[in-house]
Amino acid sequence: MTAATEPTFRPVFQALWCATDLGPHRRCGGTYEWYDPDVLPPLDPARFDGGFGWLGGTGPVVPELAGHLDAVAAELACAGVVLPADFTAFQTGAGSHLALDAVSATACWTDVSSPIPSPVEPGAFLVRFLRDQQDCVHWYLYLRPTGEAFVVASPLDLAHAPEWDEPGVPVDWFGAVARCASSFEEFAYRFWVENRLWFVLHGYGEEGMDDELAGYLAHYARV
Repeated sequence: MTAATEPTFRPVFQALWCATDLGPHRRCGGTYEWYDPDVLPPLDPARFDGGFGWLGGTGPVVPELAGHLDAVAAELACAGVVLPADFTAFQTGAGSHLALDAVSATACWTDVSSPIPSPVEPGAFLVRFLRDQQDCVHWYLYLRPTGEAFVVASPLDLAHAPEWDEPGVPVDWFGAVARCASSFEEFAYRFWVENRLWFVLHGYGEEGMDDELAGYLAHYARV
């Protein structure tokens, strides 16, 4: 990347995890709460190798899904930005692409958008991949030309831009976008565990408290 195309401003996003309650172990004031990551159970980054072993893998690639993601990747490539491998594997896998929808306690659903230029960072893009059923929250990959990719959450539907404030930044954009995971697989794991826990703790479904869920919940017994 030449000096002429290097971003002159790289925003630092607030770190918050957007989720619902975990029964009596973690309260929530509404459908969602924005939690300080310091109160969340710590995760081992070494576990997230792009293979999604905790999910049983991603399964074979679905051609139709791969075709859609190829179009998104091609559009990003024109701007010198790439999709991370873990995101591509998950979103195109027969055993994984609807895994978050299947466990969501708030009926979130997968919706991979076209690339959205970052309103605050030249050369960076967002790709929405998950949204609440009533659009209370949207989750996006935030992609930089350097190859950095992380997950942000926002109540804003950035694919349908709100009114812009001068000089081109939407009103309170920084206050309404939070960094919630350092990688897509990290986000997917925490979402998968917490939503399964919600059903167990509220007595829904037939799934019991397995070792994975119990280990995650044990953090709250220690704080």
